[in-house]
Amino acid sequence: MVKVTILFRQPLDERHFEQHYVDALALLEKLPDIQRRQACLVLGSPAGSSPYRRILELYFENNEQMDAALRSAEGTAAGTFLMRTFGHSLEIIFSEVYEE
Repeated sequence: MVKVTILFRQPLDERHFEQHYVDALALLEKLPDIQRRQACLVLGSPAGSSPYRRILELYFENNEQMDAALRSAEGTAAGTFLMRTFGHSLEIIFSEVYEE
């Protein structure tokens, strides 16, 4: 299993951020072949505050399905929205998942 993790940094305007986050989530939910999803609201870290506001994880069966989903029309629309709306205030990571 593989996943896409999107880390959203703390915004200056939380209300504005949350409105756009909901729109981004709706677009990302349309990606084909998602096996599992986790949407997290970050509460903090051992040091107190965290640089992140939200974490979104989208799981796929394998790399091929993840690549196809991200290159699909839905993936392109979601990616364009993310970059235009959040730009450098997010990080995207691809990972292989090992579970017992």
